[in-house]
Amino acid sequence: MPVLGVGLHVLIALYFAVHAIRHRQNNYWLFILFAFPLMGSVAYFFAIYLPDLRQSRVGRNAVRALANIVDPTRELRAAEQAFDMAPTIGNRIRLASALLETGAYQAALEQYQQAANGPFASDPELLIGMTRVWLELDAPACALEALEKLFATYPQRRQQPDLALFYARALAGNASGDIRAAFDAALTIASGPEAKCRYADWLVAHGLETDRAQARALYEEIVGDSRYWDNHHAREINREWLQRARTALAGGA
Repeated sequence: MPVLGVGLHVLIALYFAVHAIRHRQNNYWLFILFAFPLMGSVAYFFAIYLPDLRQSRVGRNAVRALANIVDPTRELRAAEQAFDMAPTIGNRIRLASALLETGAYQAALEQYQQAANGPFASDPELLIGMTRVWLELDAPACALEALEKLFATYPQRRQQPDLALFYARALAGNASGDIRAAFDAALTIASGPEAKCRYADWLVAHGLETDRAQARALYEEIVGDSRYWDNHHAREINREWLQRARTALAGGA
């Protein structure tokens, strides 16, 4: 049993080490993880992995799916009540986020815009929320403006998987900047099926004929990776990208 326990600690540390390398964390995390596998993994989980998971699409979807099972409108009701009792900017941003998660994009945008008129105009949560809303409302130029403001104040945010992909999407939708480089950068950080599918879609629609081979390879990776989605939640949240990849391949992409 002790051998099994030590082996499990090492496997967990290895998992977090791979995460640290892929997400370009400081090298001292590798030393901590391998020198102190158990405590190092605990420290990495709370300091890096959990915050990153909460910012990721997968993390948000997992939390939202669980909350929807228990009480679909709980957070929205709580946010509305908190704002009614104390209409602070922080509570307005919370309400906007709750509206965004329920798909009420226009209502969320109105709350974010009002919050942006005050001292929280450069708040990262506000700018990320506005970026998501603008992308959902098919306004890539506005999304790009929000992202550039975010990156100007918090340049390290460029390394977050969702934000790297948002940036590539905003450039592509706005037909400006080095779109190819933005998608390439996003793929080094956000290597999930959504990033691959959106890049492949762009390559097919806007790339050169020679890019079709790269697009096909990305679609094939999505289909291949789907064999390892060993739980219902993973299959459900990635259903759209798998279907789009299969459709593209069937159409001769």
